[in-house]
Amino acid sequence: MKIAFDFSAILSQWPLLLKGVGWTLWLTLIATVIGLVLGIACAWVRSRETRAPKWLQWLVSIYVELIRNTPFIVQLFFIFFGLPAMGFKLSPEVASILAMVINLAAYATEIIRAGIDATPKGQIEAAVSLALNRMQVFTRVVLPPAMKKIWPSLVSQIIIVMLGSAVCGQISTQELSYAANLIQSRNFRAFEAFIVATLIYLALAMGVRRLLNWIGPRFVYGR
Repeated sequence: MKIAFDFSAILSQWPLLLKGVGWTLWLTLIATVIGLVLGIACAWVRSRETRAPKWLQWLVSIYVELIRNTPFIVQLFFIFFGLPAMGFKLSPEVASILAMVINLAAYATEIIRAGIDATPKGQIEAAVSLALNRMQVFTRVVLPPAMKKIWPSLVSQIIIVMLGSAVCGQISTQELSYAANLIQSRNFRAFEAFIVATLIYLALAMGVRRLLNWIGPRFVYGR
């Protein structure tokens, strides 16, 4: 049996694919910005040098362990299908962003905490001797070198979350996998549709990684 491929049937739907790429990048951007801010805050709470209340440390620990030990799709379904039962109805896009933020922040917490805890104690003591308060010590002395150490790991985690956004199509978020599935449902070219989607995801992952590696030393932790 001879199989005839017809990629033109997929590429002719480029506006739909482009829309899917746009949504994938937008979801990733929002999740990255909010997720990293939340991850830094949680990492500070869990770090060795913190003076955060015990109950807050305990609460953050439960959050991190819960998210890191459950599948992303279960978290997404809980937010989109479970929260409405409690009176919180969310659109597919908002539910997707919330799930991605929560997921990224949990993993980022442990990655960033590893960098924070690797800061030499003498460096912190020297900063304190210069009359810097705890917030200044954290933001100016501890965090920048910590981010420099763990930035490659954070970049990899951001890419994982971006690729994980493919399951958001299951709740009708119009990202790339949703577009590919919609196209193949119209022309029954499933193989070609998902080959194209795979190549686009590959290009996105490589492009976003290069972009983040460029952004890191310029805007996140300095050279």
